[in-house]
Amino acid sequence: MSDRTRADAVYAALLERQGERWVQPRVERTRRVLELLDDPQRTYRVVHVTGTNGKTSTSRIIESLVRAHGLRTGLFTSPHLERFTERVMIDGEPIADGAIADAWDEIAPIVDLVDAELAASDEAPLTFFELLTVLAFVAFADAPVDVAVVEVGMGGAWDSTNTADGDVAVFAPIDIDHADRLGETIAEIAAVKAGIIKPSAAVVSAQQDAAAASVLSDAARRASATLATEGEQFGLLDQKLAVGGQLITVRGLAGTYPELYLPLYGAHQGHNAALAIAAAESLIGGASQALADDVLADGLGNATSPGRLQLVGVAPTVLVDSAHNPHGARALVTALGDSFDFDDWGLVLGAFGDKDVAGIVGTLAPAAAHVFATAPESERAEDPDAIADLVDQIGTPVTVHRDLAEAADAARAWAAASDRRAVIIAGSVVLAGEAVALSAAEDWKAGYNE
Repeated sequence: MSDRTRADAVYAALLERQGERWVQPRVERTRRVLELLDDPQRTYRVVHVTGTNGKTSTSRIIESLVRAHGLRTGLFTSPHLERFTERVMIDGEPIADGAIADAWDEIAPIVDLVDAELAASDEAPLTFFELLTVLAFVAFADAPVDVAVVEVGMGGAWDSTNTADGDVAVFAPIDIDHADRLGETIAEIAAVKAGIIKPSAAVVSAQQDAAAASVLSDAARRASATLATEGEQFGLLDQKLAVGGQLITVRGLAGTYPELYLPLYGAHQGHNAALAIAAAESLIGGASQALADDVLADGLGNATSPGRLQLVGVAPTVLVDSAHNPHGARALVTALGDSFDFDDWGLVLGAFGDKDVAGIVGTLAPAAAHVFATAPESERAEDPDAIADLVDQIGTPVTVHRDLAEAADAARAWAAASDRRAVIIAGSVVLAGEAVALSAAEDWKAGYNE
C-alpha cells in the first residue's frame, strides 16, 4: 500500500468520528491518550496561539521566524484548505504521508483503549479534532522538532491543544464567534481563551477590546506570567504598500525593526506580523534579545498564509479570503481599499449557515459592485438564495449560482469587461479551499478567455 493511500485511510478514519463542530469541554480525554503515549507534547517547546481572527496567519509567521532562526519547527493549524496534511507541518512543509500514517499506527492501540474506557463510562468516543491533535503531537515528537507552534481549535481552556504547556501564549484579536460554545460576550469568550496561559509563561497579545484586555491581564497575573500588549510594549509603527505585499516597521520587545518586507496584503497582516515578532522574541531571547536581521528578512519574506487575501488569478485579478465572520469581513473590506487599486469588486460569497451570515453579508456586500451568491460544498452551507435575499436588502446587485465553479466563471466574466474590476471570493474557509483548488485546475493565472 502506498504512503498516499495509507494517509488517505487515516483521514477516512478520522471522518468516521464526531466532526469538528462536535465540541465538548473535555480536554481530559485527549490528555488521557497523551499520558498513555508518554506525553509527546512535552518533548519540545510550544508557542500556543488563540484568538478569533488572525490566529492562523500569526501562527504561520511565528513558525517562519522560528525556523529562520535555525530551529526545527512543527506547525498545527486548522482547518485545511485542500488536504488534511496541511494541518500538520514539519519545517514549513505538510507532513509526509508516510509520517502521518506511521503516527496513526503508533496511536491506534491507545485510541482503542481510551475509546473502550469512554464507552464504559457511557461517553462518546474520541473525536476528529481530539485525535488530530494527538497525531500532530506524536508526529512532532517523532520528527523531532525543537518548537511546535500550535493553533487552538476552538476557545482555549478546554481545547484539545491545551494539553500542551505553551512557553509562549499568543492572543490574536478576540471578538464574538462560536457564541453558543464560548459565550455571548467578549469577556466570556476571552475568559475561555485565557485558559491557555500557563504558570510563568510569556504572554503576548494583540490590541484588544477593553473587556478582553482586562480578562487577559487578570489571568496573566494569577499565573505569574509576563504580559506584553500591542500598543504598549510592542507595536506596528508604519506600513506602506510594496509589490506583492507591504513594508512594515515594528517596535518589538527587544528592538525596533525598520522597513521589513512582508509578502502579505492588508493592514491586519502587518499587525499579525508585529504580534508574531513579539512572540518569537519571547521564545528565542526571552524578550531581551533582538531578532537578527537575517532571521527577520528570511522569516517574514518567506511567510505565507494560504486562503488569506491570496492571489489566485490574473486578467482579471482574483483573490481568495476566508472572512468567515464579521470581524474577518471588516478586515477584508479595509484591506481591499488600502492594498488594491480597483474601482469595482465582484464578490463571490458563500458561507456556513451556523455562522453570522447576516453580519458577514452586511459587512461585505456594501463594498461590492456585484455579489455572486453561492455555497461551499458542505451540509452546513447556507442556501445561496438566503444569502441573495440578505444582499437584496442592502441594495447591491446579486445573482445566484448553484456552485463555486459557476459563480466564479460568472464573476470572472463580469470582471473581464473592465481592467478596473477584480474578484474576491470569500465567506468560508471551505469555499476558500475550493477556490484555490479550482483556480489551479483551471489555471486562472493564464487569464480569462470567453
